Amino acid sequence: MNAEFRCRCGEVRGIVTDASPRTANRVVCYCADCQAFAHRLGRADLLDAHGGSDIVQVAPAALSFVQGQDRIVGLRLTPKGLYRWYASCCNTPVGNTLTPAVPFVGVIATAFDQGAQRADGVFGRPAGAIQGKHAVGQAPPGSTGIKLSLLVSAVVKILGWRVRGKAWPHPFFTRDRDTPVYPVNVLSHEEREGLRAYCGPHPTAHG
Repeated sequence: MNAEFRCRCGEVRGIVTDASPRTANRVVCYCADCQAFAHRLGRADLLDAHGGSDIVQVAPAALSFVQGQDRIVGLRLTPKGLYRWYASCCNTPVGNTLTPAVPFVGVIATAFDQGAQRADGVFGRPAGAIQGKHAVGQAPPGSTGIKLSLLVSAVVKILGWRVRGKAWPHPFFTRDRDTPVYPVNVLSHEEREGLRAYCGPHPTAHG
């Protein structure tokens, strides 16, 4: 089945083809970088009570935008960090990626909650949680330590996407030069450090 997703204000819209629990990874990430990104955008509402981001990871070729591409911009918290793409109209995350050599796109799960469609119904519940050591307050059960099953599942899917040619077309990079399609801003060291106060396990700022 196809799954529609969109930003909060509806300006940016996209589609994921062949969407199902079998063709995607879904995990809640409590890492400090995901928390920092949400706070940078002023979108702490996307985090759960412990600072977790519910992410659906799909093949690049499965995701395409059908509206609002002129609103998409990218952010990197550090010069070598993830590319974190979002809709500038309402600061909704629309995809996390590495370079095309590691083919995946992580989309915030709530972006799929449209009308009668729900992320749970399309992709199933999250398979687990990771990086709980960075969670705000007490780490949720099962979120700390090495999650071998989650790691294996992610690696198998990413390798499979690469082998089966699902890295292209990529919604965020050109194929000829592997360069970003959209403008990307890289935070300065000072800007990144300023976000740490908002992140767990014991944040000193709120927003």
